[in-house]
Amino acid sequence: MMLWGGAFEAPTDEQVRRLNDSIGYDQRMYAEDIAGSIAYAQAIAAAGVITPQESEQIVAGLERVLREFEQGEFQFEPGDEDIHTAVERRLTEFVGAVGGKLHTGRSRNDQVATDWRLWTMHAIDRIAGQVLKLQQAILSQSEAHFETLMPGYTHMQPAQPVTAAHWLLSYFWMLARDTERLGDTRRRTAECPLGSGGLAGTPFPVDRVALAKALGFTSPTQNSLDGVSDRDFVAESLFALALVGVHLSRLAEDIIIFSNPAFGFIRLDDRYSTGSSIMPQKRNADPMELARGKAGRLIGNLTGLLTTLKGLPTSYNKDLQEDKESLLDSVDTLMGLLPVVTAVVHTLKLNSERLRQALDESMLATDLADYLVKRGMPFREAHGVSGRVVRRAAELGVSLSRVPLEDLQALSPLFEEDVAAVFDFAASAARRQALGGTAPEAVQRQWENARLWIQNQGS
Repeated sequence: MMLWGGAFEAPTDEQVRRLNDSIGYDQRMYAEDIAGSIAYAQAIAAAGVITPQESEQIVAGLERVLREFEQGEFQFEPGDEDIHTAVERRLTEFVGAVGGKLHTGRSRNDQVATDWRLWTMHAIDRIAGQVLKLQQAILSQSEAHFETLMPGYTHMQPAQPVTAAHWLLSYFWMLARDTERLGDTRRRTAECPLGSGGLAGTPFPVDRVALAKALGFTSPTQNSLDGVSDRDFVAESLFALALVGVHLSRLAEDIIIFSNPAFGFIRLDDRYSTGSSIMPQKRNADPMELARGKAGRLIGNLTGLLTTLKGLPTSYNKDLQEDKESLLDSVDTLMGLLPVVTAVVHTLKLNSERLRQALDESMLATDLADYLVKRGMPFREAHGVSGRVVRRAAELGVSLSRVPLEDLQALSPLFEEDVAAVFDFAASAARRQALGGTAPEAVQRQWENARLWIQNQGS
């Protein structure tokens, strides 16, 4: 069954047909396609285009088609070039010629745009739910580590002491932005193109506002040309998903580094590590390496679609068929990846003793400068003095706390015996009590805010 072809004398070339067909992947939209068709049948009945009895026949037939899909009984035929063709073909087999009235005033252009928006909205909900589970795992893991000290890094060089909970929660807030971004994207996706026709709108008095509401959209699209061709929602979704992937990749990189025996900060559960076929001692963080690698795939999907869209003329073009596989792949990638990353985080074992042993007194050089600032020295001058103390410690081959007081006083008379109190990692962290700081009290407040953030997602 073809949905077009009356003006053509010859059938489509077989190679062109294979190139043109999208049934291999758009069949995943069967539920959305049927839901859209049911709502449309009821809308054109309300507009007087078909009778209520015809609408009931069509709806009953579509429900039978849906049951076949859900029970795994639907059989595709060679002429089913896309999901819309397949559903309408089977509908007509069930209800006869009245099935041909369903497409009155409708085009596959507005039909696919509607189906695709519905599918994308549902996919965003699924991804956001998985991201939320990862955030909950981070929250659970961090609760035991408000006072666990570890090195903080910039440029991957030792910087200042932080708490392990502070490190973990940094990823919570990245993912919170991802969740919010997905929500923003969903809101812009929730506009209904159905009723836009091929490009110029429908000639029948369809109530597009009611039609949009019936399908769970917030409103209809405002311009029929834009309605059939807008794929901003796909590009935005791909961007949001790519950024989730980037954040997972950053978390993965930390876990890969910190689980290396040279660091020994964390240990992955056996269920989420792999070994070597030749080296028995190896414990590879393969799931995290895959998380890091798949970020490139997600970014590539976004770049590919943007390149497809950039040169399109107005209204619908067949190029837009290329919007499906990239988003389907990105959603599938994250739906496979997120549960694994969540399980890795949930089962991580932090080695508190090894984390503390990795702290080095050079990381307290800023605290030394702050000591001088509190005694009236401008910070830029204090920074220089502290740097000279670091150099003097290197010359003597000792830690900062072992530099003799007389040497410190030779650099600044502001140093007194109480400078010894500076060289305390816990005290260094505890001094950073401002909002967002790494002091245990500040981190606990941050944790509570994170918990409230999660609770608000359900309200």
